[in-house]
Amino acid sequence: HLPTPKVDGHKYDRGHALVVSGGMTQTGAARLVARAALRIGAGLVTMASPPDALAVHAAHLTSIMLKRMEGAAGLSELLADKRLNAVAIGPGLGPVDVSLPLVEAALASDASIVLDADGISAFREDPERLFAAIRKRSAPVVLTPHDGEFARLFPDLASLPGKLDRARQAAARSGAIVLLKGADTTVAEPAGRAAIADNAPPFLATAGSGDTLAGMITGLLAEGMPAFEAAAAAVWLHGDAGVVLGRGLIADDLADALPRVFARLFV
Repeated sequence: HLPTPKVDGHKYDRGHALVVSGGMTQTGAARLVARAALRIGAGLVTMASPPDALAVHAAHLTSIMLKRMEGAAGLSELLADKRLNAVAIGPGLGPVDVSLPLVEAALASDASIVLDADGISAFREDPERLFAAIRKRSAPVVLTPHDGEFARLFPDLASLPGKLDRARQAAARSGAIVLLKGADTTVAEPAGRAAIADNAPPFLATAGSGDTLAGMITGLLAEGMPAFEAAAAAVWLHGDAGVVLGRGLIADDLADALPRVFARLFV
């Protein structure tokens, strides 16, 4: 299922991912997401930025485009462009009063969604509000919680002894692909199909690693890869990038290791 660029193809064939940024002091996570989405193969990546963060992003971004976004209404306006076919939202997004309306605006679009971090925690008081929005859409949603975020959405499942069972039940309840992170990251879809990663080195336990993973999934979704396969493949590629880099890696390195990973897969 991994997309392979065609010799007569162009960037617009490879999808256009949108990454939603938090405010001025919370921009780094979104840039990790955006860089990973571009590195893994999305043809174009745009950063949707609040006005106060535009200058910060402009000083750091080159191949990633930048658009001004004025709250949830601004995000809805951007997503009216159907060419933006995959959205990553949540990392560094900010408090509930900021993050929740932005996530709901993204869910109201036709794009595939990767929901992580603050975007997940925004629904801790009313998880069913999120699940109802997911069940209404035809495009997929991938939830990427660590154990703490998982417990905020699925408090009754968090204490179940089996990680595989937790992920499967969460996927069935939410209607989303659930990627439960950890040394044995588990990906489950609502119908019960699941995959468990076994290649993640301990060096991936570093700040921003999960943001990079979210970007990798988003890039594969932008390229048209089915959601379960995109999530599972991204987990494996993320783990292999960690193996390639080894001790001393930081999250900034992971996306740039992907060409070395791909070189081993595609000769």
